Amino acid sequence: MARYYDVHPENPQPRIIGQVADLIRGGGLVAYPTDSCYALGTRLGDRDGLDRIREIRHLDDRHHFTLVCRDFAQLGQFVQINNAVFRLVKASTPGSYTFILPATREVPRRMLHPRKRTVGVRVPRHTVTQALLAELAEPLVSSTLILPGDDEPMTQGWEIKERLDHQLDAVLDAGDCGKEPTTVIDLSGPEPEILRRGAGDVSRFE
Repeated sequence: MARYYDVHPENPQPRIIGQVADLIRGGGLVAYPTDSCYALGTRLGDRDGLDRIREIRHLDDRHHFTLVCRDFAQLGQFVQINNAVFRLVKASTPGSYTFILPATREVPRRMLHPRKRTVGVRVPRHTVTQALLAELAEPLVSSTLILPGDDEPMTQGWEIKERLDHQLDAVLDAGDCGKEPTTVIDLSGPEPEILRRGAGDVSRFE
């Protein structure tokens, strides 16, 4: 059964954040809030965690997992960014965007798109997510919590606990964080390509 943590959305309790971080370090898979929907998160390099996310969401090997990073500096360790892309990403973080970029050697191969060698990266604004990332001192490997057959992401922690109780190790509930997922922008080619229109404004990428 998944542990259930009720956390304050603006002033998250350090004890709870520490317990969830310890679960992740120990190989746990958690559902946690972001500024664009709830997400599934596991530790970078955790093969079992990746497999569990694939199983829950019925994902194939072409799915772009996302590295959720604390800040722009951390993001830069895991993706290759030229000057033009640097300006676009810097102007859009933190925020409700996921960027697809060529990965560095710091990213495990099993996370990469098999042909493009790219990975998704994101810097969220949500206070609880930021507290968890600060406690971990490393990115979370994540995927939006949309279950097979559902049209929208899950928004209530108690419902996540109810439906995924035996597939997760913890649910971090900070209340409703909305149904609109991130805007996904592929910046790995010569021109930005909008793959999904979501919560982030796309005007600077068109």
